[in-house]
Amino acid sequence: MSWRELLPPWLVIVAGLTGILLLCVSTKDVPVAPLRTKYGIVLDAGPSRTILFIYQWTTSKANKTGVIRGCSSCPVQGPGVSSYSDSPQKAGKSLEPCLNWAQNEIPAEQHSQTPLYLGATTSMRQLNLTHPILSDSLLAALTGTLKSSPFSFQGAQILSSPEEEAFNWVAVNYVLENFFKYDWRGQLVPSRKGMAGVLSVGGTSAQLTSELEEEKQAPEEGVRLQLYGQTHRVHTRQCPCHGTEQLRHRLLSVLIQDQRSAKTVSNPCWPLTYSQEVQWQSVHAGPCAASDDTRDIPGPKEVFNITGSSNPTACISLVQSLLNSSSSCSFSKHSPSSGLKPLQTRFLVVSEAMDFMRGTVPSPDLGQAVKRLCGMSIKELIRESQASLDILVDYCTVSAFIFHLSTTGYTLDFDRPAWTAFQKMGDRSSGWTLGYLLSLTSSIPQDSPSFLKGIEPGVWSLLLILFVVLLMGSFMRISYRVMVKDSSSSHRNSRVFDD
Repeated sequence: MSWRELLPPWLVIVAGLTGILLLCVSTKDVPVAPLRTKYGIVLDAGPSRTILFIYQWTTSKANKTGVIRGCSSCPVQGPGVSSYSDSPQKAGKSLEPCLNWAQNEIPAEQHSQTPLYLGATTSMRQLNLTHPILSDSLLAALTGTLKSSPFSFQGAQILSSPEEEAFNWVAVNYVLENFFKYDWRGQLVPSRKGMAGVLSVGGTSAQLTSELEEEKQAPEEGVRLQLYGQTHRVHTRQCPCHGTEQLRHRLLSVLIQDQRSAKTVSNPCWPLTYSQEVQWQSVHAGPCAASDDTRDIPGPKEVFNITGSSNPTACISLVQSLLNSSSSCSFSKHSPSSGLKPLQTRFLVVSEAMDFMRGTVPSPDLGQAVKRLCGMSIKELIRESQASLDILVDYCTVSAFIFHLSTTGYTLDFDRPAWTAFQKMGDRSSGWTLGYLLSLTSSIPQDSPSFLKGIEPGVWSLLLILFVVLLMGSFMRISYRVMVKDSSSSHRNSRVFDD
């Protein structure tokens, strides 16, 4: 028997030995992280409205913390939940349209696995202090509605002010990629940029939030957060009389007292031709109005006509004198009363007034930008924004307040607006809800990865070469047999033709 006849069975034998060899080669389990998208829902029950946010992330985590990649929202129709204190059931009913919207946004098979949270903020904190029974009944009504949804309800709570600002700090630093960043391979690596502080200006107060040194500063202070394998202790300094509304009231109160004898009170922080009739008790009430001034105080119901004079320089000077004379909150960076020194030196400003100024009068010089904003006419303000004119006219006062902070030792960051980063997430109004859910992702179970059998690269290469040789040998054998057969056929045909 020739070697040509023995080649096919030998090939079969070699193929069988190769299969046995594959069974004997050591393998290892290679985990494959599931790429299924997960969802989480957070309801922000704020003072003027409630918004439902849906966040998305993949099931893989970075150091036990989720990496949220998308956000969508549904504003709840009607006022904030605290406005329903007389009829709590209506508060729960108001959430139903947005909950139905969320059911359409999230795949049905994931409804039961989607965590659902509700956090109430300023107005509910105040209601809980003054009327705790009404507050409890509202939370009970909201809980009843949320429990009846197909989602996995995890609880409704009233956030303390330090908690709200700490979660806002998390959100800002997350979207600025201060916790981590993506390298050129698309993998997560530590950012090493350091954490930014946050100055947020609300309606009734201003807050300075920053990270504290772990051991050296007041260990009982601050909110502790575990994120991306690191422990962060975040402290918020509250200034209750420095929000937009309180600044406005305090400014008008000073102007009325200074110009009481005049028929019309001139306000240098308002645009020309803008005017309002203001009752004294509406601007001079509460703890923020306390004053040592012994001058003749107007009657509570006395009405004054306030008219804008649009004088940026006078407005900045007036706001600075007002804040320098205030004892409710010292903004001196090295004030001994604070006792707490933030790690970072840069504070990112979160304020509607500053967002407006960045978009309309961008300038590297904050002082010049504030003067340009304070010099805008009513027509210019309305053209640049859809907000109410009564809100727009106070942007000058707030921007002058922030400019004052920049002159007292604080380094404020205006080059990286937080809202632009929030827009990348899909919604600029997400705020604290993003930070809240990030802090909770460590407790949300991670899907178990699937496993594939794998071999070492060197062994894999050797087996690949072996199979290529076998295939080539088989192909050559088949080609040889075809050529021999064709040659034999041609030879037979030639003999027949000769005969």
